[in-house]
Amino acid sequence: MNHSLARMISFLGHPLLVLTYMLLLMLIINPFAFGAHHIGDQRTVILFFYVVSTTFLIPGLGVSLLKPLGLVQSLEMRDKQERIGPYIITGIFYLWMFKNFTNGAVPELFAKFVLGATIGLFFAFFVNIFTKISAHATGMGGFIGMVLLLAFEWSGSTFGLGPILLSLNAILAVVILLAGLVGMARLSLGGHTQADLWQGYVAGFVAVMLAEVIL
Repeated sequence: MNHSLARMISFLGHPLLVLTYMLLLMLIINPFAFGAHHIGDQRTVILFFYVVSTTFLIPGLGVSLLKPLGLVQSLEMRDKQERIGPYIITGIFYLWMFKNFTNGAVPELFAKFVLGATIGLFFAFFVNIFTKISAHATGMGGFIGMVLLLAFEWSGSTFGLGPILLSLNAILAVVILLAGLVGMARLSLGGHTQADLWQGYVAGFVAVMLAEVIL
């Protein structure tokens, strides 16, 4: 795979973006579940920026500050020991957001997805102590689990974007394909082995299923 293409796919498949993708997907399919008439309502716009900032922008900024502080050698963090701090920083923000979503501010299904992403983060944290699990694959495994549950819970719903109308089963197939492309990109960039990827896929998927059982 071309290096530039691999880096682009790796960025688009970043684990911190998974909850943003899920929120957008759910808002497009059924904004009424979030107490809004359409995706452009003030309520949904505020919710979107809250989720993006809490799960991506702020944790990303916190992690990026580790390099100038000398706590990591590179933002790619090829050494698994360098990943411990970022996992802790991100996990704190995810736990905080899950706590804020337990009051019914969002549909219970999305709260489950937040919990699943949080469990996945801590799975990756503990497995990382022993081996270099892929955070990207963990995110993609969780993404597959989330879309699978969404297809089950919102059976019959469709994803409409302009002239495009897809069933959730079709969306699930697209996400599985994306997960494979992200895995190929990580291998192409030399970030992980196949074992690292499969551990991540399984950890992320199992984490979301656990969240479904817990809530």
